[in-house]
This record gives sequence, C-alpha cells and structure tokens, in this order.
Amino acid sequence: MASNKILVIDDTTVVRVKVREMLPPGNFEVLEAKDGVEGLNFILQEKLSLIMLDFLLPKMSGWEVFQQVQAHPELRKIPLVIMSGRKEEVTEKITEPFEYFEFLGKPFDQKQLIGAIKLAMAKAKQPRPELVSVGAGVSVKNSTSLNSGVASSTVITPSVATPSIATPSVVTPSVVTPSTGGVSEAEINALNEKIVKMQAEIDGLKKQLTQVVTFIKQKIK
Repeated sequence: MASNKILVIDDTTVVRVKVREMLPPGNFEVLEAKDGVEGLNFILQEKLSLIMLDFLLPKMSGWEVFQQVQAHPELRKIPLVIMSGRKEEVTEKITEPFEYFEFLGKPFDQKQLIGAIKLAMAKAKQPRPELVSVGAGVSVKNSTSLNSGVASSTVITPSVATPSIATPSVVTPSVVTPSTGGVSEAEINALNEKIVKMQAEIDGLKKQLTQVVTFIKQKIK
C-alpha cells in the first residue's frame, strides 16, 4: 500500500496521464478525477499528501473546489498546486502573491512540475490564521484575510435604551387650618357656610330637575 496519495483533478486525460508519468518513482499512489465534484469527493474521503487542481473544471469549477478546501481547517493544510493555461483566470479570483499554494501554468515540463510540488509543500507548512466557524459560514479569527477569503465583519447590535416615563404626582391641596396664621378662623367658618349653602342649592336644583323629568314623562304618556 502506498503511504502517500496524490490527487490530480483535471478534465483532460492527457494532463492527468502527463502528471502521472512525470512524477518521480516513489512510495505514492496517484488518484485521478475528471471534474470538480469527483475531485472534491476524493478530497473529503481520502487522506491526501498533495492536490493538483485544474482551475477550469466541469460540474464544479476549480475555484469552487478551492473555496471548499480553504473553508475546512484540516483540508486547507494539504499541499496544493493550482493548474491553468491562463494565469489571469486565477488572479481574477485569487490575488497574488499566492501565499499558501503554488501555481503551475500549462503546458509544463517535468522540472516545472517537480518545482511547483516542492514549493506547494513548503507553503503548506506556513502558519495560517485559525478558522472559526460562525453559523454556516467561515470567518478568519485574526485580521489577516485569506487569498480566497471572504472577509467577515462583526455586526455590533446597539443597545436600545428604554426611556423612563415619569408619572406626574397628583398634588392634593392641603386644608388650611387656623393655626397656619394665613387665614383667620372667622374666614374659614364663612367659607364653610358658603359651601353648605351651595350644596343646599345643588340639592334643590336636582330635586327640581327630577320633577321636570317626571312631568315630561307624564305628558309623553
């Protein structure tokens, strides 16, 4: 059993065979995938020592496979070589310098292939910002952003201060007593007499009103 597995994801059979033939003899096994979906399945199921990924693939593009790999804390540690016939297709999505993977332009010879693999293995050993899962997404714990990365922003929810409603106090007027010195006892007694008279007049008006209502009812009948 081979101790190392190398995955070559490319939709062109010639490229997959070429990579296999150019690899130096060693204790490794070469796995081949012809599209992005098949390649990602290998990545998720196998313990790989190297991934060689074409950037333009059917079913799932190399860019999408790259994003899936980078979003997984263990998979992103696997040495990665991205292949493409047009480097600008890669730099449109991932800005240079390529810090954690190596780029290999097509066509390539054996020397370029071996050199790219060595650089990819060296870059994979570099320390990287730790990934922290937030819900279904992935964010970078430190301020450093991934080349593939989508910078995550922290949403600060402001605290809403609830205004307090002041309930006005009802001031009950105090009864002035003769001891206050502001009003004499004779004046208070005169006021009380007026109140009694007004109450008597009110009672009389009520009585007259009742009589009027009774009279009207009788006339209506």
